[in-house]
Amino acid sequence: MSVRLNLIAAACENMGIGKNGDLPWRLKSEMAYFTKMTTNTKNPNKQNAVIMGRVSWECIPLKFRPLSNRLNVVLTKNNDLKVDDGVLTFSTLESAVEKLNSLDNIEKIWVIGGSYVYKSAMESEYPCRLYLTKILKNFDCDTFFPEIPPTFTEITDPDVPTNTQEEKGIQFLYKVYEK
Repeated sequence: MSVRLNLIAAACENMGIGKNGDLPWRLKSEMAYFTKMTTNTKNPNKQNAVIMGRVSWECIPLKFRPLSNRLNVVLTKNNDLKVDDGVLTFSTLESAVEKLNSLDNIEKIWVIGGSYVYKSAMESEYPCRLYLTKILKNFDCDTFFPEIPPTFTEITDPDVPTNTQEEKGIQFLYKVYEK
């Protein structure tokens, strides 16, 4: 597998992505998009990996942890962190990617948060594709998506809708950027 990191996030107008360890909005169709993108593979004998920081891991409700049908990877400096069987832990993004790249059953690597992990991925040497849902409204947030580097340009992806979506009176757009 040639390594490419796929980042996926939803951010509101002020680039907020979270509040008190939770999402500031509840959009079922956007969550379904996240699940579809991070789960679906072209090869039925492979699965995708999702990389997240410890705080993002702990913010996933217990009933959804680990995220199903994906290899869950948690980045943490805490060697005593208790995770479910089958969940991998690493201290750096690079060591996680190196291990995932050595596995024959991984199709795509998805970075799913938080801010520091997104920033590390975008600044890494790896080619990246960013799938960013732009929520066209401001929400009160305490966690923010990092600034997108100028090395990223907007592209189109045939698997991603280009028209404005709306749910519960909230409009949003799916955008794709590539480095």
